[in-house]
Amino acid sequence: MNSMATNPPAALEFALQVERCYACLIQAAGQGLVAEPSLGGKLLYAGPLDAQASALLVAANIAGAASLAVSAEAAGKQAIRDGVVDFLVTSLDEALRILKNEIRKRTAVAVCVTLEPQAREDYFSRQLLERGVLPDLLPPRCAPAPEFAAFLRQGARPVVAIHPDANQVLLCWSVAEAPAQWLPKLDALAMDCISPEPSPAVAAAHRWLRLAPRYLGRRLQGLRLLRCDESTAARFHKKVQEQVERGEISVAVEIQTSYSALGSAELPCSAPPA
Repeated sequence: MNSMATNPPAALEFALQVERCYACLIQAAGQGLVAEPSLGGKLLYAGPLDAQASALLVAANIAGAASLAVSAEAAGKQAIRDGVVDFLVTSLDEALRILKNEIRKRTAVAVCVTLEPQAREDYFSRQLLERGVLPDLLPPRCAPAPEFAAFLRQGARPVVAIHPDANQVLLCWSVAEAPAQWLPKLDALAMDCISPEPSPAVAAAHRWLRLAPRYLGRRLQGLRLLRCDESTAARFHKKVQEQVERGEISVAVEIQTSYSALGSAELPCSAPPA
């Protein structure tokens, strides 16, 4: 059974939200033409941990940022199980110790602090400000929320929401079996199909392909996705088809290219199991 069939719609929707959040965050990284973009050394405050904040935290890990959220204990434990956060702590001081160390090393980490149910929404932001902590980044469209107001007044900036490029497609691929063996090979093919010309988009795509499987693996059972131009998708399909025909890939591969939110073209490349 292939991974596209076994992944529930909610998992796919979450992955798409992460991909969009990643695009927004990478835009804030100010990437150059050659160096891979990164938000290493930056702090993102995601606020209360809901579905949107969860996607933002995963995207922040992929983009290289340190991130912080708050939640009730039950929601925080679920986020740990889902791989959304790396650490669930009970005090802000403990969270700041972790964040300070990782920000100094410019490494990614997602920390969630459990908050008492009766606490006001802006309580946690006041605690941060009292300790002299000003996040670099806030979620898109955060202005109406009281927990972000003080940060905005002091210079923190919200991530700018961007929409998918109409000239790009969403390329997805999965294998029928042994994903640990075959998906890295397919990922490498996808990397080779991206334009060799240096650009911010190319650098961002390389980082996504390299790191997204690590952070989305618990949600998506062996499924990969990449937003790219149509020529890249066509090159990838051709390379996979050729390797299947030569027997270099001896597992059934499913490739799906979505041209819009309403429809998609399914391009199966199949081979009998080895």
